[in-house]
Amino acid sequence: AGLAVSRRQGDRMNRRRKLIIAIGASALSVPFPSFAQQPGKVWRIGMLETRSMALNAADLDAFLKGMQELGYAERRNFVLDYRSADGRAERFPDLAAELIRGQVDLIVTRGTPATLACKKATTTIPVVTASLGNPLLVVNSLARPGGNITGLTSISSELQGKRVQLLKEIVPGLARLAHLQNMGNPSGAASWKEVDRAARSLGLQPQLLDVRKPEDFAPAFDRAVKQQAIALLVEQDGLMQAHEKLIVALAAKHRLPAIYQSREYVDGGGLISYGVSYADLYRRAAAYVDKNLKGAKPGDLPMEQPTKFDLVINLKVAKALGITVPQSVLVRTDQVIG
Repeated sequence: AGLAVSRRQGDRMNRRRKLIIAIGASALSVPFPSFAQQPGKVWRIGMLETRSMALNAADLDAFLKGMQELGYAERRNFVLDYRSADGRAERFPDLAAELIRGQVDLIVTRGTPATLACKKATTTIPVVTASLGNPLLVVNSLARPGGNITGLTSISSELQGKRVQLLKEIVPGLARLAHLQNMGNPSGAASWKEVDRAARSLGLQPQLLDVRKPEDFAPAFDRAVKQQAIALLVEQDGLMQAHEKLIVALAAKHRLPAIYQSREYVDGGGLISYGVSYADLYRRAAAYVDKNLKGAKPGDLPMEQPTKFDLVINLKVAKALGITVPQSVLVRTDQVIG
């Protein structure tokens, strides 16, 4: 009898051990909740930008939609702390310091000056670049950025040759080309080098218009006309972005056909734009934010290049300038206005 009792006790103990093991295995099979799903956690995301929220509405909306697609909701599990230099790059260090004092969990940047300011201000807070023209001024390599910075590049300098070619195709008798560029931007020298090389390879005479503050724009356009520039290439710089309406107005006043790097200028009355889809870059930046908030190391996340490009032409402006856009260009256009 004692042996039977002992066996029954042993069976119960074995069943208990199996139950404990099963419960443990079940618990291990349940995935840990993501950082974004932590109950009650509200992430503070800093955004260091070149222009105001109003001027940056399209790209900002794309970023917020990207966050929404990943399960984030503004004011529920993240808040956005937006800072704009309003075209004054010298403000970036102070603005970066403000964000850090505000205890942001991550910073999203646009452009080389803003990203460099963050790099100098912190080595611990993750930084995601939504658009970076010259990444090798900031990170070790595209494959392994190192440090606390990663994100997307805009390869703006690499596309300058294409823009010069487009101007030559649509502007009759183009011989002299002006390039509106802020040479105070760390990426300025590389951009001007590409424009100079491309222009000369096509038999054009390039002219640099160095602008570093709003007061420089009007005199720069006067110089372009005085030196008989026939067309204009406008750089995608924070100073230009903050004053796009002024630039478009001056181009119209001096009847200078101009090519820009983002479609906002064309929507606002510019002739033509060719470049990356910045809205697409901002939407994709949300995925980098998500990975960083979930614990990925920024320096281990390869930087990605753009995959979507836009060619936009405003035919009303072309007609006002007396330009007939060739069919060979129109068939390559993503959107025609007017």
